[in-house]
Amino acid sequence: MFDLISGGMSGHAFLAALAVTLFAGFVKGAVGFAMPMILVSAFAVFLPQHLALAGLILPTLVTNLSQAFRQGVGPAVETTRTYRRFLIATVACIAISAPFADMIPRFVYLLMLGLPITIFAALQLMGKSLAIQLHHRDRAEWGLGVIGGLYGGVSGIWGPPLLVFLLSTGADKLTMIRAQGVVFLIGAVTLLAAHLTTGLLNPQTLGFSAVLCLPALVGLFIGYRVQDRLDQARFRRWTQGLLVVTGLNMVRLALF
Repeated sequence: MFDLISGGMSGHAFLAALAVTLFAGFVKGAVGFAMPMILVSAFAVFLPQHLALAGLILPTLVTNLSQAFRQGVGPAVETTRTYRRFLIATVACIAISAPFADMIPRFVYLLMLGLPITIFAALQLMGKSLAIQLHHRDRAEWGLGVIGGLYGGVSGIWGPPLLVFLLSTGADKLTMIRAQGVVFLIGAVTLLAAHLTTGLLNPQTLGFSAVLCLPALVGLFIGYRVQDRLDQARFRRWTQGLLVVTGLNMVRLALF
């Protein structure tokens, strides 16, 4: 039974996975994102790549379900309409890239995503205006959706391009949280479906991923309490700062 829910790992590694997922859920609850990025970077230390990716799929799905509908069904539907271009591009490109998850060297996608995200967030923290001009917004949304989907299929991470879009267009706190929940939810469903066909998800890896849902949800609801206390300015600073840390960690994992 333990082998079924632990993915065949040792007891110490399993407990470490639970603790990491609890922390990742807390961060997601506080700022709305970063769960897959934290899980991928931390799991890489003690889990094989296929188990690290499989493990994050169900916790990502259930936490995004909560986040997307936290303000109700109506706002979630409206957000879906507003960011439909990003969603369409992300879903299509996750489906395209998922079969190549085992073929692309891990350091390649970590480096190619980590460097630009770090630079973008650091510039924003320094007060540089990186707002997308309104007449370029549609093209930027399509383009960043494609990038997010292509990375998402092979790594389980498609959040940073969306954060770049939301920060550069000046979205307010609630819009950012809800948009992330909706986009991440639909992306998570697509990722789940894609990897059910690739074989990455099987009875053993699905059991491990399902068990991680509990600490993820506990952390999420604790994080919600922090999120509700953050004003708009602090929320943006926390988001930008976490993006810098995340990007640097991706670069570290790619190079070392």
